[in-house]
Amino acid sequence: MSDERYAPYQEFLGVPAELKPARAARVSVLPVPYDLTTSYQPGARRGPIAILEASTHLETYDEELGRETWEEIGIETLPAVVPDTSGPAGTMRRIEGVAAEIVASGRFLVALGGEHSITAPLVRAVRSRHPGLGVLQLDAHADLRDEFEGSPHNHACVMHRLLDDGVPLAQVGVRSLTGEERELIGKRGICTVFAPEAVGAPVERWIGRVVDALPEEVYVTVDLDAFDPAIMPATGTPEPGGLDWYRALAVLREVARRRRIVGFDVVELAPIPGLVAPDFLAAKLVYRLLGYSLLSPSS
Repeated sequence: MSDERYAPYQEFLGVPAELKPARAARVSVLPVPYDLTTSYQPGARRGPIAILEASTHLETYDEELGRETWEEIGIETLPAVVPDTSGPAGTMRRIEGVAAEIVASGRFLVALGGEHSITAPLVRAVRSRHPGLGVLQLDAHADLRDEFEGSPHNHACVMHRLLDDGVPLAQVGVRSLTGEERELIGKRGICTVFAPEAVGAPVERWIGRVVDALPEEVYVTVDLDAFDPAIMPATGTPEPGGLDWYRALAVLREVARRRRIVGFDVVELAPIPGLVAPDFLAAKLVYRLLGYSLLSPSS
């Protein structure tokens, strides 16, 4: 029985229950407010609620796709995953368990972070249904350290954990990494489009390499520091340079056109009080990527 003294957790888009499609939702939005291993500016645990709040101010008609995306796919917002206070390993297991239940039900998983370490258990969960998938990573950082600050579950290690699992990777927008990470990229043949090329050359010149590096089914992880901090300052580790809105969409649109996106996350939003533009960008990105992933182009 609901208790009217408490407001419900914010729903993505905030569509009133009586207006939602009667059929079961195809999409589950999972908030993961976790940022224990953030190494510079904290606050990503507030990212999910900021994205959800901003989403309630989106126009539900997608002007690019020409669709009312929410009406066609159905979206439910789940309760947030509560971190396990025993430590990062326990939290990763908890995230994977919750996500695996969503995937097993046949719903499309969208996770809102939270720091980037949450991607590894999310991908493991999605792989339980799509074992051959690859991962497209939009990010300022390679995140290929084997361990950082004493933990293999640090947000700087998330892509190395996926390599350990044998997951094919393609990276776009990287502009900060260690020498060891650069060496690993070459040794493992990871498709990495570094930021100078990703930003400075037409997308058509290099997107083929990205698509070719990915199998038919793809999980997308967007670390919001992939964007230029001029439009996305609200991240824990901002880096000069980066993607603009339309270039990022061009990458995602082309991957969705030539591959099948089976789940995604948007992570590392660390909201800045009084500055809502980054929150709104993240919310619109989630909505647009849902349309790319689940709807055919409008005629």
